[in-house]
Amino acid sequence: MSGTAAGVEARLPIRSDLDLVWLRQHVRQAAAALGFGLVEQTKLVTAASELARNTLVYGGGGEMAADRVTDGRGAQGLRLTFTDRGPGIADLERALSDGYTSGDGLGMGLGGARRLVHEFALDSTPGDGTTVTVTSWATRPPRQREEHR
Repeated sequence: MSGTAAGVEARLPIRSDLDLVWLRQHVRQAAAALGFGLVEQTKLVTAASELARNTLVYGGGGEMAADRVTDGRGAQGLRLTFTDRGPGIADLERALSDGYTSGDGLGMGLGGARRLVHEFALDSTPGDGTTVTVTSWATRPPRQREEHR
């Protein structure tokens, strides 16, 4: 593993374009500290960038929480939670559909961000804000062979 996992956990505000720069830098450094390869780092930073911009532009700002996670088999990952108290998303199915964009982000939308991470959860209530939680794993032990009888 490259580096240590120190400094992985954080709560970062999302209130300006400068905050987006710091957020991307933190996600890349945290992913590297957990042993993510360059391709996986890039995927996670790209997803985080899109989700942070959505939080800023559509949610009126909010925060990102970054947390180191492990599973019962020794895999390490990074969970990012983006929260806002904006207007929420009225049509989740449409917002997650391919090609849908309601603005000038990276153009990949929520569906694109979802494809770049291993786990994706979206909770939104119109008038009450949105929370998007994504998790990517740096290491995944090989699956044990299943026996078929």
